[in-house]
Amino acid sequence: MRRFTSQTVAVLLATAAALGTAAGARAASTTAQYRVRFDATWSAATHPLSFPASAHFSPLIGGTHDASVQFWTVGGLASAGIRDMAELGRTTPLDTEVQTAINAGHAGVIIRGGGIALSPGTVSTTFSVTQQFSRATVVSMLAPSPDWFAGVSGFELLVDGEWLDRVVVPLFAYDAGTDSGTNYTSPNQVTSPAQLIALSGAPPFQDGAPVGLFTFTRIDAPNPSAVPASGPWGLALLGVLLMGCGGVVVLRRRRPLATS
Repeated sequence: MRRFTSQTVAVLLATAAALGTAAGARAASTTAQYRVRFDATWSAATHPLSFPASAHFSPLIGGTHDASVQFWTVGGLASAGIRDMAELGRTTPLDTEVQTAINAGHAGVIIRGGGIALSPGTVSTTFSVTQQFSRATVVSMLAPSPDWFAGVSGFELLVDGEWLDRVVVPLFAYDAGTDSGTNYTSPNQVTSPAQLIALSGAPPFQDGAPVGLFTFTRIDAPNPSAVPASGPWGLALLGVLLMGCGGVVVLRRRRPLATS
């Protein structure tokens, strides 16, 4: 049987008190601020087949929105904005499509960020979300390529009434279905009719290796005036402490302690 010293018991009791307060503490604030960091891992080491010397990623583009909007989805047709992003690295007209959704009351803000001049590399940008527009869509073209891109579609940052604190998302190469080229430098071959967006089955990506990571990190302090929320996270963490177990946290959510 595991034995606890008096000091250990004191720490656990103090932790229990804190977590008990946290478990009944404050719900997600109305708004939150996030940083999305794009770590491009696409390289000759990860994708050795015909890897281009000028490999790079186009500027990040996307937006925040509600569940009624999809700017792209696997199994759907590419919009003009997704087509021009995936084929040419353009941020327009995808930004216009997001603005149209904003005007219609289904999106919050346009997300813009820099590109990566030489992959592997890193770039990041910040953006705001609200509980109404808590999903993020962000994309970038793999270049050179016919119509291949990486990104997320409608990634939910508000889960069970709490903003995610930090989450890492592996990124894979997608085919926009608008160009029939099969290698990085294929000449323009318009696909007619256009095909559905899918994971790229082109030879360089058949091993299934990711081309990068998105890390979404909440960068603002939680709002201490938010309304109370319920949830098992504090008790679950206490259970881990009591069992003396450890593990890898995939999703972390921050719960502020209640203030008097």
